[in-house]
Amino acid sequence: MQLRSDAIKKGLARAPHRSLLKADGLTDEELDRPLVAVVSSQNEVIPGHIHLQQIADAVKAGVRLAGGTPLQVNTIGVCDGIAMNHEGMHYSLTSREVIADSVECAVQGHQFDAMVLIPSCDKIVPGMLIAACRLNIPTVLISGGPMLAGRGRCGEQTDLNTLFDAVGQVTAGTMTQEECHWLEETACPTCGSCSGMFTANSICCLSEALGLALPGNGTVPAVYSERIRLAKRAGMKVMDLLEQGICARDLINPASIHNGMALDMAFGGSTNTMLHLTAIAHAAGCPVTMDDWDRVSATTPNIVRIAPAGPLHIQDLNNVGGVPAIMHELWSAGVLDTSALTCMGPLADIVQTYPQADGEVVRSHANPYSPDGGLKVMRGNLAPDCGVVKKSAVSQDMHYHQGPARVFESEEEACTAIFGGQINPGDVVVIRYEGPAGGPGMREMLTPTSAICGMGLDKSCALITDGRFSGATKGPAIGHVSPEAAAGGPIALVQDGDVITIDIDAGTLTLEVDEDELALRRAAWQPPAPKYTTGVLSRYAKLVTSADKGAYLS
Repeated sequence: MQLRSDAIKKGLARAPHRSLLKADGLTDEELDRPLVAVVSSQNEVIPGHIHLQQIADAVKAGVRLAGGTPLQVNTIGVCDGIAMNHEGMHYSLTSREVIADSVECAVQGHQFDAMVLIPSCDKIVPGMLIAACRLNIPTVLISGGPMLAGRGRCGEQTDLNTLFDAVGQVTAGTMTQEECHWLEETACPTCGSCSGMFTANSICCLSEALGLALPGNGTVPAVYSERIRLAKRAGMKVMDLLEQGICARDLINPASIHNGMALDMAFGGSTNTMLHLTAIAHAAGCPVTMDDWDRVSATTPNIVRIAPAGPLHIQDLNNVGGVPAIMHELWSAGVLDTSALTCMGPLADIVQTYPQADGEVVRSHANPYSPDGGLKVMRGNLAPDCGVVKKSAVSQDMHYHQGPARVFESEEEACTAIFGGQINPGDVVVIRYEGPAGGPGMREMLTPTSAICGMGLDKSCALITDGRFSGATKGPAIGHVSPEAAAGGPIALVQDGDVITIDIDAGTLTLEVDEDELALRRAAWQPPAPKYTTGVLSRYAKLVTSADKGAYLS
């Protein structure tokens, strides 16, 4: 077959190119085979990535078994947990675009025939998927797998979010420093992406519905030998796709995007997935809107509740069949688009072979937690374009809330007030100028939301921001408010004491201020000066689109 890599290795004119490749130790026999990029984000900072060299080595073994020549290239990653609540978080979402660009550059620059993507966490997975859509070559994604849950002293499962909540509990005097330190030592017991249905595991699970990942990709724990076997099969599978001529955008298309959205609603993943899947759909040439998300939410039952929405973790979902069990139940409910093609074959053929729901970890569609999705689009005069909330992780008592606004111009200001005991029951905390452009980088707000929870205020206080929330966030936390404050959105006009009404079931977010008063405030509003005038954040702020568009670069 004609290969892309022939452009760098065939013919007299490519003698210099072959010489450079032979300097890598490649033989003529290896150069005669398809060249497969093994794109890893291995590093020694992120626990979800520290073991990825072992995954890459297994992928390369699989590629060789199937007759290809694997060559590894690497890209960056930022750990959201480590970047949380300081300047570093400005760089997290920003890194998604850097990762997509770097993968595109490396693969196009060397004209690889196919690629296997090896991410694990947060922005790295969607960054690589965006690159896959741009490159449109045969592609398989194999993540590093989830971390095992920790164990509390009473036998309960713990995770990273347990620590964020613990900080609030220590501040409130309901936990000792010694108890917090014990959790610090035990809550993250293995390598892998953090063990709840947080952003990393959400998007790794969605990769299965998108068709680029093998069954088990999202749920097989990082420390299981099964993960290594899965990586070998991923290497073999990409060679199969190359032989069939199946490329990334044959798999990521309107049908699979719909299925990804439906899966997201079924397990109530991180609200970040709405941002990422929207950006991936744009890169694939099949854009979706918040109206599309709303429609899918209205017709998809919420049948899984993994931490932070419940006490279970990803390993528990894996034990009952993982994502395939959820997909089978959604198929039974008539929710999936079975015209989709996956790397394993036509979805219509394979979904029937998937395991049935166990009824507990994965409920039947006849007995859901909720008849609609775990994520909810919010709109109103405070968020004309959108806001989003993880409905499945909000107590029913807080689905409707009305209270006075407490307005803060940054996450730091809000945290100072929360930890200082300045937030009262009933308050609606508003954190603004943290959007895609205004942040810049749309920082995650796990620290303030966890502090509110840890201090026992999550049953009486809400939080609204034009920034983002971690997948670990629970409670009435509404993010992605668009238009953002830096663009002059209504959130920029809120004043302390304004009454805000939140109705999650109705999907409404209302600032109870009359239009004449808002017009006066709008006339007096001035756009803020850029926070960064040089470097990547300055460029990002100038080019990024709004949250409801997926915050991709225009």
